[in-house]
Amino acid sequence: MSDNKSDEVSEKILNVARKNPKGISDKDMAAAVPELTSAELVAAINKLLQQGVFDLYNQGGSLLYRLKNQNSKQAIKGADNEEKVVYNLIEEAGNKGIWIRDIRIRSNLANTQLTKVLKSLEGKKVIKAVKCVNASKKKVYMLFNLEPDRSVSGGAWYQDQDFESEFVDILNRQCLRFLQQRADKIKNNPRGPIVGRTQSYATAAEVQKYITDLGISKVKLEVEDVITILNTLVYDGKAESNVYPDGNRVYRAIESLLPPPGLVQVPCGVCPLIHKCNSTGLITPQDCKYMDEWLEQ
Repeated sequence: MSDNKSDEVSEKILNVARKNPKGISDKDMAAAVPELTSAELVAAINKLLQQGVFDLYNQGGSLLYRLKNQNSKQAIKGADNEEKVVYNLIEEAGNKGIWIRDIRIRSNLANTQLTKVLKSLEGKKVIKAVKCVNASKKKVYMLFNLEPDRSVSGGAWYQDQDFESEFVDILNRQCLRFLQQRADKIKNNPRGPIVGRTQSYATAAEVQKYITDLGISKVKLEVEDVITILNTLVYDGKAESNVYPDGNRVYRAIESLLPPPGLVQVPCGVCPLIHKCNSTGLITPQDCKYMDEWLEQ
């Protein structure tokens, strides 16, 4: 590939990346330069990575390329060595962030000096402090332009560290409504009850599209968010799930024969961090303020 063509390809890819600050996939890049072969596209991507233009992230098993914040790089260029060391540690931590204690240990800076450096970087809007949903009194630091990981922010179910129980309840009802409408449409199916039962199932992606089209959510719900809600319906005895031969998990509404189990009545039923919750460690039932609030009801 000639240098002129290489520059033209890079500019096309960069234009797509600028329009999608949250990141672009390999498919996005391929769509931007359809004239390239797979080998040529890989070469172009590798060149951009070597130039330090992109940060590489793994989101839901897919690789995303996100433009690095060039303003941050410029702001850090003229900084002293302490700021550069701290900036590099925070950059390395990605969107999960890093605690001030870990920065202090790894940078070997005194408390007063580290506090001064962090305030300076925050003032330049190079980094930001984010409160952890699983540790209300602790903050992690990450680059200013990054969206916090779900393990930090709590995902769609939390707003400023508060669990949005009313929002979850609305989504729960709307997801069930969609499944019930699907079930009602295929009642007395002329092709027989087995076919009707099969057609009453819906994928999480179909339910997500329905919720998105309703416009009831201020935040963008991912398919995994909807799966969390659908699973609460299963635990509640209002729906059942199955796996198709192609590997897709599907859900359908059923008549509830038993009262809802306790799991869906406690915060754990829809908590995105439940798989990280243990008797010891950063996330424990003993330190969960949402569990305390529920017990006080």
